Amino acid sequence: MERPSRRRAKWWHSTFHTVAVILGAGVLSLPHAMAYLGWVPGILMLLVSWGLTLNSMRQMIELHECVGGTRFDRYHDLGRYAFGAKVGAWVVLPLQLIVQVGCDIVYMVVGGKCLNRFREIACTDCTKLKQSHAILSFGVIHFFLSQLPNFNSAVGVSLIAAVMSVSYSTIAWVACLSRGQSSNVSYEYKKSSSRMELIWGVCNALGQISFAFAGHAVTLEIQATIPSTPEKPSKIAMWKGVIVAYFINAICYFPVAITGYWAFGRDVSDDVVIALETPQWLIASANLMVFIHMVGSYQVFAMPVYDLIEKVISKRLNIPEGLTLRLVARSAYVACTLFIGVTFPCFGDLLGFFGGFGIGPTSYFLPSIMWLIIKKPKRFSINWFINWASIFIGVCIMLASIVAGLRNIIYADASGYRFYDA
Repeated sequence: MERPSRRRAKWWHSTFHTVAVILGAGVLSLPHAMAYLGWVPGILMLLVSWGLTLNSMRQMIELHECVGGTRFDRYHDLGRYAFGAKVGAWVVLPLQLIVQVGCDIVYMVVGGKCLNRFREIACTDCTKLKQSHAILSFGVIHFFLSQLPNFNSAVGVSLIAAVMSVSYSTIAWVACLSRGQSSNVSYEYKKSSSRMELIWGVCNALGQISFAFAGHAVTLEIQATIPSTPEKPSKIAMWKGVIVAYFINAICYFPVAITGYWAFGRDVSDDVVIALETPQWLIASANLMVFIHMVGSYQVFAMPVYDLIEKVISKRLNIPEGLTLRLVARSAYVACTLFIGVTFPCFGDLLGFFGGFGIGPTSYFLPSIMWLIIKKPKRFSINWFINWASIFIGVCIMLASIVAGLRNIIYADASGYRFYDA
């Protein structure tokens, strides 16, 4: 549970944290997802995901204090209340950890790639740096930043990350618009060797879109930092911050997805910033901004994991919480995510796999299931139908993108990749 002394955050702090975790690496792959889905299905899927995840986040904010005198400061705490102690622990906690750890792994890859891309543009005479070495360089930073004690101490990091995310998203869509359409641009479905290959691509695209709405895994942890009284519950400030964050999300996501697909068509890569080639100084700046944003977003997702690891070690090994435990536990976590990121740097398919396996449940249908159990809306009411629609869509996304993402990683990426030599 969050200590009362730490509950001093303001509504705009929740905006910084939420923008940092939602407006992240996923925005760069949206044009690539559009290439598999096409204009109408792609935009429709983005709109549906934006609306459903905003509703599910509102539900989590409302459920944070659904029991008088109790605050569910962790996602898995709310899961235990909704599903029971055993089921809640075994269902919600693993999915939450998959999202948080999975996002941190992906951010290791994206941060390293963008750092490498920035270095190549800014220093054309420099010796070429291996991708694995660039990811290692990104990871080293987190051995230091991981020692920030809690969310309150990371507000500045989140603010910088949020500003960077808005900046590089704006650069991405403005650069696409200025660049214009590629010669012989085509908006037909992405080239595939067979109909089955196209289906796999569509499924993975759904996972990439779901990855773009990953903030729910830390929503309750962010709300836990906001003070609450009967006269002014924390949900008021948290909801205000989330509304602002989702507005920022919309004015970044939709322009990037639409202009990126418009400019490159079905041949767009899985990272639209890397696909852009001119003007060089602008593309270098965008890659540097992505790198800085990934640094901040990593820490926001990692904070709840740090807290969990330290509590488990302290309880089971009877080690007092403090600087020594924080240094060892958090450094070990950073090292693990760094190792996995260096070993499996397949960005697009990592987005699809983690997007389906963890974000599909935590962002789309778990909040709706818990709302139905706790709030018990009237059967066949509009609220009831919206929740069941979220559950249906979320389950479909989860199943499709898990299979497609894993399949693409094994057969498409791993077959052509030599470990630590990219």
